[in-house]
Amino acid sequence: MFTGIVTDIGEIEALTPTAQGQLHRLRIGCSYDQGTIADGASIASNGICMTVVGSGTAGGRTWYEVDAGAETLAMTTAKHWGVGTRLNLERALKIGDELGGHIVTGHVDGVATVVAREELPDMARFTLETSRELARFIAAKGSVTLDGTSLTVNTVDDIRFSVLIIPHTLSATILGGWREGSAVNLEVDLMARYAARLSEMK
Repeated sequence: MFTGIVTDIGEIEALTPTAQGQLHRLRIGCSYDQGTIADGASIASNGICMTVVGSGTAGGRTWYEVDAGAETLAMTTAKHWGVGTRLNLERALKIGDELGGHIVTGHVDGVATVVAREELPDMARFTLETSRELARFIAAKGSVTLDGTSLTVNTVDDIRFSVLIIPHTLSATILGGWREGSAVNLEVDLMARYAARLSEMK
């Protein structure tokens, strides 16, 4: 489990396709202490929960490796990643940690596309579009996770919704690099999903 509070920006240092391209082995450079990264640990990369299969240091920097499987490559933006891609990172939540965002599973539901970026004083407002299937779980003032970042939904108009990004988030995450046409990983709020399911069962 995660909170959607990004704690580092990593960068893909190597990508090796295996299993006829159905699996990608990724080496990600980060600033985490390598001694705290155990094999089998979960680290969210742009909102995708990934399992560490190895780690080390090189050139004074920590790296770790993860595998992106066929489902991840089909459902998320991971299919477009390459060497040099920057990623929002978050370590798994520990009991007693501050829940600064909202409950995030790291199980990405699909992809949203940035359709507009509006520059505001020190801030930016993004309008995004997603599938009708996922849009029904998105509500104004509710929570949404985009590229692993916990955000509050400002407005909703059919399959489009907007979020306002404050200066800290623009500088501490990769969101500052979003442009019109950018594809981002979307995880809808877990509570909204359960509420919709309960409504369907009535």
